[in-house]
Amino acid sequence: MTVFVIGMRVNKLHRIDKWLPVARAMKPMIAELAANAESGFLGSEFMLSGLRTIVSIQYWRSFDHLESYAKDRSQSHMPAWKDFYRKANEGEAVGIFHETYCVDPGRYETVYGNMPAFGLGKIAGLIPAEGARNKARTRMGASGEVGR
Repeated sequence: MTVFVIGMRVNKLHRIDKWLPVARAMKPMIAELAANAESGFLGSEFMLSGLRTIVSIQYWRSFDHLESYAKDRSQSHMPAWKDFYRKANEGEAVGIFHETYCVDPGRYETVYGNMPAFGLGKIAGLIPAEGARNKARTRMGASGEVGR
């Protein structure tokens, strides 16, 4: 499994012509991925970090699936990436970032309290963190199971 964190930061609020197209580019990509079960895309969450940063946390079956999508010229990512460098990157009105984490198969742990399934718990499922599963170390030893 691969966790991919990607986002954008509005550096110049008055340059909406530069950052709005970047902000709008992600939704069609997510729809494209969600419609194709073979893409390896498992799901995503969007959130704000402060007032100027939008973050998408994405879950992929593997790094190879993520890389394949990023390099596929027939998909939405490549044109959006080229458009960013051609237009949005001028004047540094918008910043972008991404982080990629390859998760050791069967070794992950999440905890949710008083909220619906979110993030990794939404795509991997939830199991109550009760009894022996009350400790993170125990949950990490349980192959592929997620605590709640």
